[in-house]
Amino acid sequence: MIESLPVDTDVLREQVQAKYRDVALAPDGSFHFHTGRPLAARLGYDTATVAGLPDHAVESFAGVGNPFQLRGLERGERVVDVGSGSGFDTFIAAGQVGPDGRVVGVDMTPEMLERARATADDLGLGDRVEYREGLAEQLPIDDEWADAVISNGAINLCADKKQVFEEIHRVLRPGGWLQFADIANGRPLPPEALRDVDLWTA
Repeated sequence: MIESLPVDTDVLREQVQAKYRDVALAPDGSFHFHTGRPLAARLGYDTATVAGLPDHAVESFAGVGNPFQLRGLERGERVVDVGSGSGFDTFIAAGQVGPDGRVVGVDMTPEMLERARATADDLGLGDRVEYREGLAEQLPIDDEWADAVISNGAINLCADKKQVFEEIHRVLRPGGWLQFADIANGRPLPPEALRDVDLWTA
């Protein structure tokens, strides 16, 4: 229930949007997290695949792991990327599913969506990659549409994680795959820390 969440969801979303708006508009800026090609290399993405992408497809990448290490996507699969950002993982996914597959990226930051759409057009992926503005808690995807859902560092930034996972379950077909990378804390946090919005985005 929304009443039991530790932080104001709207305030948290505003702060997350502000931070990732900056990453989209000024990817060479100073952030508390790594970005771009050095980050992709550190996270174990396929070197040749990343090298084949232009700088503007990689420079705003700000993931925390590599969801493709869990399982490579199959040709023809339909994939949803929750919190797709500037589209880096959708470009990787598009290459794996091939021309008969489909990838839908969902993000709530207009500047990230604009960047992702422009890059997808430049890469000639408009026939298999689409971006929709939306929330992880309310995915603009039909029931049981996806063969796989991927996410990279986005679930951690949502206050209502139970709702996020319910939405992922809703859009996955029976037997579909969830492949995500994120940050988890194994130690209990004091209530005052949970209520500090700044710590959620730090």
